[in-house]
Amino acid sequence: MPIYLFWGDDEYAMQQAVKDLRDRTLDPNWASFNYDKIPPEQPDGVIQALNQAMTPPFGMGQRLVWLAETTLCQRCSEDLLAELSRTLPDIPDSTVLLLTSSSKPDGRAKSTKLLQKHAEIREFAAIAPWQTDQIVQRVRQVAQSTGVKLTPGAAQLLAEAIGNDTRRLHNELEKLHLFAGSNKPIDEGAIALLVSASAQNSLKLAEAIRLGDTGRAIALVADLFARNEPALRIAATLVGQVRTWLWVKLMTESGERDNAAIARAADIANPKRIYFLQQDVRAIALYRLQQSLPLLLQLEAGLKHGADERVLMQSKVIELCQVFSGTGQRS
Repeated sequence: MPIYLFWGDDEYAMQQAVKDLRDRTLDPNWASFNYDKIPPEQPDGVIQALNQAMTPPFGMGQRLVWLAETTLCQRCSEDLLAELSRTLPDIPDSTVLLLTSSSKPDGRAKSTKLLQKHAEIREFAAIAPWQTDQIVQRVRQVAQSTGVKLTPGAAQLLAEAIGNDTRRLHNELEKLHLFAGSNKPIDEGAIALLVSASAQNSLKLAEAIRLGDTGRAIALVADLFARNEPALRIAATLVGQVRTWLWVKLMTESGERDNAAIARAADIANPKRIYFLQQDVRAIALYRLQQSLPLLLQLEAGLKHGADERVLMQSKVIELCQVFSGTGQRS
């Protein structure tokens, strides 16, 4: 199929897929003649892309036309839709037409439905930081594809260290591949030695908050900022972890005994994790988890509105620790 729609917020994974498609499509000797990337600010970019897609390639290989960061699947005029309907079915096999967008296609839009008929659609969504099972699975898949052998413990530790950062995953695996230099599996010792654990510290921060350990939590905040961990990413991890704890506590207290049902509600891939999460929240009153969410939303809103990241993070972490330790006010 010569038409592709790539979308999602995992920018690095999408870039790699675009590179792979470009390498498969273009003859290196003729790439400068047969490759067109049309940026979103280009006037009449869609029409230009369609015209180029209908143009036969020069020399060897195929033509690749890339319509970058397009909004076609969010808004599309009737005239443009008519042009798409006329052109897409007739794009020759000698051309590959690629559309990319960081936004999810609007399933109600006529342009989206048209592309669903004529294009191969691939999603490149970043895994949520708290979906640790899926992150471990991604680590194993990428390690296998890059020829890096990891012990089960090493895969788990690497996932904890890097979180959902796909770019860093590839970089760390490349470093580990050079370090190993043989077919011997890489163990936890090598991961601990070579990979800094910023994502792990974000989860450790959530754990310190749950335990009401203010001193340790503030130290972890300082460590995360020293590692240049983005404040919004820290906040996202905290929100996800507290949300998971809240769902597990709420459903457990409501009398739900089916771990699979709890896992579905909490968006947890592995139901076996529910037992351990239940142990985490067993001694925590439900209202404390409920009180923590508004504080986390205030943290996220403040960061997005340009507040001093370090000061805001420290103050909200202290408030959260007080909520979980029982020294805060109950509302």
